[in-house]
Amino acid sequence: MRVFELLQADSYEQVVHCHDSATGLRAIVAVHSTRLGPALGGTRFFPYPTEDDALEDVLRLAKGMTYKAAAAGLDLGGGKAVILGDPNAPGVKTEALLRTYARFVGSLGGRYITAEDVGTTQADMDTIRKETRWVTGVSRSLGGSGDPSAATAYGVLHGMKAVARSLWGNTSLGDRHVVVSGVGKVGYALVRHLVEERARITVTDVSAEALARVAKDFDVATVEPAAAHAVGCDIYSPCAMGKALSEATIPELGCAAVVGSANNQLADASCVDLLATKGVVYAPDYVVNAGGIINIAEELSPAGYHRERAYANVRRIFDTTTTVLETASSSGISTAAAADRLAEGRIAALNQVRLLRTGGDGS
Repeated sequence: MRVFELLQADSYEQVVHCHDSATGLRAIVAVHSTRLGPALGGTRFFPYPTEDDALEDVLRLAKGMTYKAAAAGLDLGGGKAVILGDPNAPGVKTEALLRTYARFVGSLGGRYITAEDVGTTQADMDTIRKETRWVTGVSRSLGGSGDPSAATAYGVLHGMKAVARSLWGNTSLGDRHVVVSGVGKVGYALVRHLVEERARITVTDVSAEALARVAKDFDVATVEPAAAHAVGCDIYSPCAMGKALSEATIPELGCAAVVGSANNQLADASCVDLLATKGVVYAPDYVVNAGGIINIAEELSPAGYHRERAYANVRRIFDTTTTVLETASSSGISTAAAADRLAEGRIAALNQVRLLRTGGDGS
């Protein structure tokens, strides 16, 4: 019963559990909404402690994708998938497992379109493409856009520029101190952009190897992961897993603003009030980290993927972030509420257009 209670609480459309004993596949696909179009969202491969943890994560992520796509102006809904297991353990993430998973995705008939996420790679998407066409972020040799990480980082950069203009009167990040927590593919690309912007940068990561690589490549300062959020800086950028902003960490924040690529940065709803009390500007995660989905959505265009068109759309994150900040200020609400208002307003408006077009039954 708990599953149905969770689905009803946030109006999820569908949850599919996928299992194959031969390959060891255990996966969950969550479709939150298809009101604007097919549900697009990545496949996360992660060693969740329990099945309940996996279900909670996939539901939160799927809902976030609905709001992300809507706020970004895409005609797509929100979905997500998780595969339970350690992708780095020997013999776990096999070709057979990925292709079996792909057939499950294909069985949904296009209601859910998958992509790369934590624990999966572009090569994995290419493997999935062998079994189903409902996948994005495949190699350019297959007509795709490639790894979406660079586009995500590019969008976060423009979110930072919007916040900078709001707080300090101009878009320059030169000499602004930015702390990047998590320097995987997105975080690494973001650091590269920040170096080009002449920002002062401090980085951290739970992976000593990843931290050493970015410190060597860009000659930036480092800090222990547990202390990163408390470093005195202009912008704190969570770029790893979710729930970086919590009852424990928010009172210790040393930044003026939070602008990062991680999904579900707020541990719970109370964090909105805690951020307000702390006086920290929060750029909602699903607004500023939408570059990846904007980029891979271009693969679904009838004209095919076109990088210049995709990146022009990614730059619109600056405008969307500005709208959210200005709405929050003028309406006396949080930026999180302003972002939700933007996304929900677009879903409602376009759903009404659909009803008018179909004679009121939505079919």
